[in-house]
Order: sequence, then C-alpha cells, then structure tokens
Amino acid sequence: MSAPIVQGWCPGALRPMMSGDGLVVRVRPRGGRLTPDQARGIAELSARHGNGLIDLSARANVQLRGVSEAAHGPLIAGLSALGLIDETTEAESRRNIVVTPFWQDGDGVQGIVTALAAALTAPGAPATPGKFGYAVDCGAEPVLSGVSADIRIEAMPGGLLVRADGAGTGARATAETVADRALDLAHWFLATGGAPQGRGRMSAHIARGAVLPETFREAPALPRAITPPPAPGPAGPGYLVAFEFGQMRGETLAALADAGALRVTPWRMLLIEGAAQAPRAPSLITDPDDPMLRVTACTGTPGCPQALIATRPLARALAPALPTGSVLHVSGCAKGCAHPGLAPRTLVGRVDGSVDLILGGTAADTPAATGLSPDTLAAHPASLFETQDAP
Repeated sequence: MSAPIVQGWCPGALRPMMSGDGLVVRVRPRGGRLTPDQARGIAELSARHGNGLIDLSARANVQLRGVSEAAHGPLIAGLSALGLIDETTEAESRRNIVVTPFWQDGDGVQGIVTALAAALTAPGAPATPGKFGYAVDCGAEPVLSGVSADIRIEAMPGGLLVRADGAGTGARATAETVADRALDLAHWFLATGGAPQGRGRMSAHIARGAVLPETFREAPALPRAITPPPAPGPAGPGYLVAFEFGQMRGETLAALADAGALRVTPWRMLLIEGAAQAPRAPSLITDPDDPMLRVTACTGTPGCPQALIATRPLARALAPALPTGSVLHVSGCAKGCAHPGLAPRTLVGRVDGSVDLILGGTAADTPAATGLSPDTLAAHPASLFETQDAP
C-alpha cells in the first residue's frame, strides 16, 4: 500500500483543509449545539459557497464541503455573523471540546463547557497539538468513554474529576475550578514532552510512563465501560436521527432546524431538542436496525486525494450482508480517518484498486487477506462475512 500523508491536524473554519472536492471547512458549534437560525444559516451557506454537502465529524463538528478558495472569505463572514467563528486560528484549534449531547437544563454541563472554552481561547492558553481535545462527560450517565479525547471531565460523588485519557486517577474539581484544572493538565502534557514536533496524544504519553502530578493522582476514576453509540430514536432531551456515513445535504439540515435546536453528537448523529419523533426530512436513518448504522466509510475517491478506492459504493453494497451486531470499516487508505480505532473487519484500499482485509485491528494493521477485488466483494457480499468476526 502507498503510505498516506499524515497531516497531524484537523481542518477548521479559519484553517480549512484541501480535499478532492475543494476545501473542507469545519465548524465547531459552541456547547455542541446549533440554534435553528444557525443551522438554517449553515445550510444556506453550504449551498451558496460549497457543494451543498455537510458532514458530521467524530468530534461532534459540522463540515462544509466543496468550498473554493475564492468562496472561503465570504463563507467565513457568513459563519461569523452566525456567531460560529473564533477570533484566531489558534483559539479555534484549541477549542476542541466534545460535550455529552444528553445534558439537561440546569445540570451545569453547559456552564462547564463555557468556562472551558473561555479558558482555552484566552491569551496564554496551552498550545496543544491540533488533534488534542477535551471531553465533557459529566451528565447523568457517562456516554463519551469511546470517543477520542485527551483530557476528560467526568462526574464523581461530590463533584467533578479531571483526568488524563489513559489514566485511572484524576484531580477533584468544582464547577468554578474545573477549567483551571484542565489547563493545568494540558500545560503538564506539553512541559513533560507529550508533543514532540508539535504532535502527540495524552494516552500515548501516559503509556510511555509519564508520571502525573500529585494533584492528578489523588482521586480514582470510576470504572467506565466503552459504551456503544446510541441508536436513532427518543433519547433524553429529544430525538436522535442518523445519516449514511454522517453526511447530509443542506436542505436536510434546514428541514431539521424547523423541528428545533440541534445538538451535534460524536456518533455522526443529530439530537433534535424537544422532539418526540423524527421530522419529515430527506435521507434520515431512523430505524435502529438499519445496517448502515454499523458501516463506517471515509469520503474515498474522488472526494479525498489520498484515497485509493471509492469507499462508499463498496460499503453500501456490503451493508445488507453485515451480520447482526457486527461492524464494518471501509477505508480509502491506511490512515483510517473515519474510524481510527479497532473494528472487527476493516477493508483498506491499495494502490492497484484492490483492498486488504484486516480482522480486529485498525486500517494500519497487518492484513489477514490482501488484494481482494471490490467488484467481486460487491457482487458477493456474503463472502466477506464467512469467517468469524475477530474480537
């Protein structure tokens, strides 16, 4: 396989990333929430300045695709008018926060997110790597254990816990001190060599034996199992809807905005506040048993210049044969952007247009079979699932 180029950073709005269909402009909703006016505005701007396609990312962000360089300035002006743009690129890259979408009014979650965002965008905030992020998972039930993050804010008896990803202990905090504790931990990460050459993740730093400050060894974290993504349907403060590969057109987003404010989730779903049922909008997945919910695929060719195969037609062809409870990841290259973690089965594109099959690993792991034909797999999808899923 051809070695992919690892950028080491994620696109933003002020610092977009060029893809095969134009610039990818990532919007970070404040508090993980879009008001109806903001959602309608994004939909309109996507059609005016992009190709009308909108992605939901695994970090609970919204991405506008197909933006030309000439259209980027007017697009930013429009997003700024909606209150969705940070003052600087540095502030934008640091404000990388995933928040539980199941927060309730008065539970303090949004206050924590607001304080953390203010601290991260203030002068002197730690200049962490572009992929470094925070998870605010202190709602009634923890739901972000399986979501990528470097510093985790969790509920504990009597208050809050701030801990490093990969560590079993953390520092006690209150709503008034939690943002300071999180930044203390980020500063420690940088000061102890967690990001050589400007890249690095907290869990890897901990795994290499970095010794946490005493403050962050004072309280044990509660056991937290990796929770699977929720299914579409009624969910706490609203109704969850999903989309094939987490992608929709702008008119779908606008239609959903008519039903209420939208919370962006890290499972590439939207939660419609106050809704008791799915609204009538195009391209929604509302059936919790739809196999497309268990298939992940990146943009693939021609949308991504690093992809080696057309991922999504293959994923759609294979989905009906996917065994109940199994998960499939189809990746255009070995980066595995759409699903960086382990999967029972992963198909990875090769330079010659064939795919490799990896069992129980990531897109970069050693394949169990190589040189498989996408056309043959699409014509005989059951053949891919004849062997037992890897654990």
